Formats: sequence, C-alpha cells, structure tokens
Amino acid sequence: MGGVYVGVIGGRRCNEEIAGLAFEVGRRIAEQGWTLVCGGMGGVMEQACRGARSKNGVTLGILPGGSREAGNPYLSYSVVTGFGEARNVLVVKSSQAIIAVAGSYGTLSEIALANAAGIPVVGLRSWRLDPDKNRGQSLFIKEADSPAEAIQLVKSFLTGST
Repeated sequence: MGGVYVGVIGGRRCNEEIAGLAFEVGRRIAEQGWTLVCGGMGGVMEQACRGARSKNGVTLGILPGGSREAGNPYLSYSVVTGFGEARNVLVVKSSQAIIAVAGSYGTLSEIALANAAGIPVVGLRSWRLDPDKNRGQSLFIKEADSPAEAIQLVKSFLTGST
C-alpha cells in the first residue's frame, strides 16, 4: 500500500483542549489522503483516529500489548506487538513525518527516535527542544500554533521545501 504515512504521537490521557487539537489533526490528515499512524491507545491517539475516521480516513495503530481489543475503537488496522513502550520505535519508523500533540515522556522518546532517524517532527503544544543545546546535531522539529499549520509544515517536510 503506497501513500503517505503520518504519525500522531501524544499522551494516553489528555484534557478537552488537547483532545480537540488531536481530533482536528486527525481530520486534516484524512483530508490530505494520508494514513494516520499511532500507538493505537487512548487520549491523543484515540482523538486523532476519531478525527481521521470522521472523514473516512485510514488509521493504523501499533499496539503495545498482546490484545487487539485493547486498541481504540477508531483504528482501521492494528498491529499487536507485545513490545510495551518499545513499540514507539515501530510507530516512528512507520511514519514519514510525525505530529506530536502535547504528550508525556513516551512522546519525548518518540521525538528523540524520530530525530535519530531523520524523520521530521512537528510539535503542537508539545515538548520544546532548544536547537542551541543539541550537541551540534540537527533537530528535525518545528513548532506549529494550530492543526492547520502542523499540516502545512508536514507538507513542506514531505516536499523538501523546509
């Protein structure tokens, strides 16, 4: 299956504001015809999938546990890994670009993994990394102020215009 795969990462729990942002990110990913990749659980992941499915988008959840039923109800497809948080590597490596919506330490680990792999990350109310304190390494992260801007940044990463 060809096409563009965009990861959405964020916490398993989120407040109403972050849930709304995640829903809108997912909706806009689907409008682009992209496949949404995530960890398949609740919070940001579930709301992004719900947004994508509201526009008949395709969602892929890479689940940490050993049960497909543990995934959120908005997944088109799921991969059961039994890897726990180590499945973060699979989420990242399955994505051509990533949008981080808020998030906790798992999100930070995925941002680090993406940077190590050269996969661009757009942060939306997420972790802020100081490019002047990165030990001379390039950071592949840009901050967005809105879901619309996050999508535009992903487009620019995908076309190589950043």
